[in-house]
Amino acid sequence: MKEVLRTNDPTAIAFAKSLLAGEDIDCFEMDVHMSVLEGSIGVLPRRLMVLDRDLFMARATLRDNGLTVTEDR
Repeated sequence: MKEVLRTNDPTAIAFAKSLLAGEDIDCFEMDVHMSVLEGSIGVLPRRLMVLDRDLFMARATLRDNGLTVTEDR
């Protein structure tokens, strides 16, 4: 799996998940429980992961809708 989005904004995660679902791209949200443990003050970002084969389409979909995607490091 590859990271496509990293953010502290829960609304951006929800929007991205909705966009990806509309394109039939499966995604998995990581670090949800860590952000709850830290008290929901927004210090730890959540990550949205997609399968390697869906990475190009997922990034394009999110970019086309104004979200900043995570690039390869």
